[in-house]
Amino acid sequence: MSQSAESTVPPHGEGPSRERLGIAGSGTIACGLAACAASAGVPVTVWARSDGSRERLHEEIAKEGVDSVTVTLDPTDLAGATILVEAVVEDEYVKHDVIRALAAAATGDALLASTTSSLNISALSASSGIPGRFFGLHVFNPVTKMKLVELCFPPEAEPAVRTRAAAFCETLGKIAVEVPDEPGFVVNRLLFPYLFDAVRLLERTGLAPGQIDSCMKLGASYPMGPLELLDFVGLDVADAIGEALFADTGEASHRPPGRIKQLVGEGKLGKKAGAGFYEYG
Repeated sequence: MSQSAESTVPPHGEGPSRERLGIAGSGTIACGLAACAASAGVPVTVWARSDGSRERLHEEIAKEGVDSVTVTLDPTDLAGATILVEAVVEDEYVKHDVIRALAAAATGDALLASTTSSLNISALSASSGIPGRFFGLHVFNPVTKMKLVELCFPPEAEPAVRTRAAAFCETLGKIAVEVPDEPGFVVNRLLFPYLFDAVRLLERTGLAPGQIDSCMKLGASYPMGPLELLDFVGLDVADAIGEALFADTGEASHRPPGRIKQLVGEGKLGKKAGAGFYEYG
């Protein structure tokens, strides 16, 4: 994997896609998006905001079998990107700061995007200063395998932005669905009440996580049980999504259950942390 931002970015217009991707972030989604784009032949530069994040990016992207992603600690190295994507923690204040930094690095007709799974796209686009070239790019974990992308646009989005965003998703081998600018979009708005209800059932009845998950996998043909899925998503991420949904709707079904709050407080964030509703490794 390259350290220099100049080593993997060809002149604009070369390669299978006219786009060049710049990503801010070092977590699961950022790594997955980088690996997916690089595998599709898109030049990728990832901005890590610390030495620790840089090392983590190298390790995680290498696990995907990709060696053509540039990792940099200098945000100015993103200046050659034609699509810049914020893929940091699901915290609106952090996201606003990173979006402003990406906007400062953007040149020409570069587009800005956020991988937010729950926050308002119009509000995030305002931070960019260029809402006409901003969009939501909600990919799903694991990014290299999940086909869906929820695309969301603020009212100011230009027609060419919608076209380029959809074409970029096609380049990644994804199926894009344009969704309304509501917290949670479509998937999470429908999914999380179900996941949270499974947690409340566990709290109320004392059933073991494995019992609930087995019922849904064997009785409803779900590939993963709800508690397994929460651990996979990350309980901190689930908590943030639930809080955003509850703030928008005020519906009790959208509020994260106490058990999730408890586990997050104990640092048991799910599979990535080695413990959540289940123990790992």
